[in-house]
Amino acid sequence: MEAATAVTRARTGWAWLLGSFFGIGLVGKGGGTVASAVTVGLWWLAAGQSGSIILPFATAAAALAATLIGVYVAGIMAREAGTKDPSAVVMDEVAGQLIALIAIPADWKYALAGLILFRAFDIVKPPPVRNLEALPGGWGIMMDDVAAGFYALGILHLAIWLRLF
Repeated sequence: MEAATAVTRARTGWAWLLGSFFGIGLVGKGGGTVASAVTVGLWWLAAGQSGSIILPFATAAAALAATLIGVYVAGIMAREAGTKDPSAVVMDEVAGQLIALIAIPADWKYALAGLILFRAFDIVKPPPVRNLEALPGGWGIMMDDVAAGFYALGILHLAIWLRLF
């Protein structure tokens, strides 16, 4: 009976639309990687349309907005899915990926490095990233990816500073 209830449970459409990043999270396995790649692509398009002075601020603002919206909608999705961290939620990857891209040069090498670093930290979850999953509701879903984004951001900026590219 519980399985039938989970299947027929009502969904808050707008929350699932945003939390799944317009359906990307509903594709199944690999949704997080697809959401990260799409985020990098959108950032790349925005980088070509904005001045280099605005891009870091716009990226930071978008990361903050994705994080705050993500906490809210991820909590709704977790309740409605009846699970702590539904795989359909990929707004956490969007937020973390945007953090990894803050104030980097608008160059494909840096964008690709940001994608690879973020996904690596998101998958490996080095200490204390994994501990953040224990936070309640949408906070636990989002904050491990936010932390992974900051790890990637730090390593990427260190690589830029050391002129490894």
